[in-house]
Amino acid sequence: MSTPSHAKPDRALVALLSPDPATDHILGPASAPVTVVEFGDFECPSCRQAHPTVQFTLSHFGPQLRFVYRHFPLREVHPHAELAAQAAEAASAQGKFWAYADLLFNHQSHLDSRHLDAYARQLDLDMPRFENELKDGVYRQRVQEQVEAGRRLNVRATPTFYVNGVFTDVSFGLLQLRDAIERALRKPSAP
Repeated sequence: MSTPSHAKPDRALVALLSPDPATDHILGPASAPVTVVEFGDFECPSCRQAHPTVQFTLSHFGPQLRFVYRHFPLREVHPHAELAAQAAEAASAQGKFWAYADLLFNHQSHLDSRHLDAYARQLDLDMPRFENELKDGVYRQRVQEQVEAGRRLNVRATPTFYVNGVFTDVSFGLLQLRDAIERALRKPSAP
């Protein structure tokens, strides 16, 4: 596998990174000139570290930024990540994705099913619905589709960020994300 491309993405990659309000978790207006897509894992320590920075970045750039979160659970190293992603989807079905995601990142060392249920109770979710959707694997396919999209983009680690469709390497710090957003804001819009 090659590493994510730093060059201008081709049309197929752009299509993979286009936000879909029906399946993606999106903050910020569709009219924002910059879209950041994160592939993340709720059990990943680096994603947990990035979480407050992403929140600050959203606040800092305001309506100039649209943020999209997609699941990329690294099952081989994070055994609870996939179920946590499905639980977040079940919470999303009840309008609580972002609040549930905050709980998952804030309690990252407690992502077993008992704790996932406790977080749902804490948010006053419809528990029979939440538990049945998890037990039945209702959101397994959605999570797998996001993982597959990440694989097609050569995502191998989390968090992985794309700013306006261009891979942004944050391995040397999340300041790279802010810098990429600022560069994207300075670029003239395409006609």
